Amino acid sequence: MRQELWRIWIRSRVFVRRMHPAKLVLLGYVSYILIGWALLCLPVMQKTDKASSLDQLFTVTSAVSTTGLVTVSLSDDYTWLGQFVIMLLIQVGGIGYMSLGSFVVLARRRELSRARQGIHQTVFSLPESFNLSYFLRGVIGFTLAIEAVGALGLWWVFREAGEPGALWSAVFHSVSSFCTAGFGLSNDSFMAYAGNFYLNAIVAVLSYLGAVGFIVCLDLWNLFTGRVRALTLTSKIILWATFWMSMAGTLLLMLSEPTLQPLPLDERIMAAFFQAMTAMTTVGFNTVSIGALSKASVLLLITLMVIGASPSGTGGGLKCTTFTAFLGVMRSAMRGERRVSFWGRPIPEERTWTAVASVGFYVIALLIGTYLLEMTEASRFDQNFFEAASALGTVGLSMGITAGLTSVGKVIIVLLMFCGRMGPLTFGMALFQGRHRPVRKLDNDLAV
Repeated sequence: MRQELWRIWIRSRVFVRRMHPAKLVLLGYVSYILIGWALLCLPVMQKTDKASSLDQLFTVTSAVSTTGLVTVSLSDDYTWLGQFVIMLLIQVGGIGYMSLGSFVVLARRRELSRARQGIHQTVFSLPESFNLSYFLRGVIGFTLAIEAVGALGLWWVFREAGEPGALWSAVFHSVSSFCTAGFGLSNDSFMAYAGNFYLNAIVAVLSYLGAVGFIVCLDLWNLFTGRVRALTLTSKIILWATFWMSMAGTLLLMLSEPTLQPLPLDERIMAAFFQAMTAMTTVGFNTVSIGALSKASVLLLITLMVIGASPSGTGGGLKCTTFTAFLGVMRSAMRGERRVSFWGRPIPEERTWTAVASVGFYVIALLIGTYLLEMTEASRFDQNFFEAASALGTVGLSMGITAGLTSVGKVIIVLLMFCGRMGPLTFGMALFQGRHRPVRKLDNDLAV
């Protein structure tokens, strides 16, 4: 009997090692969703019986995918223990489900297995040249440090505002902000703090740090400490794209959104900046009513949500590096060039192909999701399109239709959120691709 069990164990390990990392990532996230679903369905987690099993699955998937869309109220329908479980699921989804386990392995001074390395390479979209062990240690340490500092700042803000349970609210929102999850303990997000500069600033800093990605943060740290002399190509593109998208989104919202025009200039700039930031980083908080925005502003937010954050970060969306590489392909085609390059450095051909494929998969997934919502929901097209873009981009912004979704509509959004967390291309690879074939190691590799 023991020999038979040993043989089964050996065969299962061999089977796992031969699986494509994308399939292991998919199975990992599915397992966490199922565990979280089972926990959240326990009576001790709920204040009321308003949430159905489907609502619990919706909330768990939204937490693991760091989306923030909910069909019930976190403060009204969940106990403190339920909120704590949701926060843990957000943390797991934000830094990658394998990171904590791998950190324990590294802390014991053991080498990561080849399977774990492949999974992390897939989860974080890392260039092949990155030192994975050093990177993972930095991820965990950086995450805990930033969230602790953010919680202290938010605790001061909430305490000054007289909010009950200020400490717990600060910890929860710090994790939610850094993991770009958008889950809040208030039913109107941060609309009550629209004019509070300190809350806007703290949430924005946490969200940007999470969204730009661990690659950039470690790269900047290495630059400042003298370990390297220049930023990697990936970091340069991420910082460049993040800055210009933030500026363009803020300027367009400030000048063109009618609901912001009555506000004083400083509050108008702050509100426009916050909404551009929250869409681009996919954090999903709001200080103004999304349902009241003009159609032009809604389209602008959809564009920012689709482009999304950065690889190896906590945000979702298409990823700004992928979008930038796609623009590079267009530019090269117009110039009649065969290679895509930035700042004189050519991008590996396999990475540009991945970027083009990612854009195609993403657009197809978004169109299918919107089409299905149009078939099942009575809400307007712009609301359905916005909801699908928010779910696929793991953003969490909504024009107010989430709570009223039909059961079929909730299932559609659950699938979109899960697909968005995996990435449409990675999701397709997990379903259809076989063994893993490594990418050539190049110094000018780009994370997409």
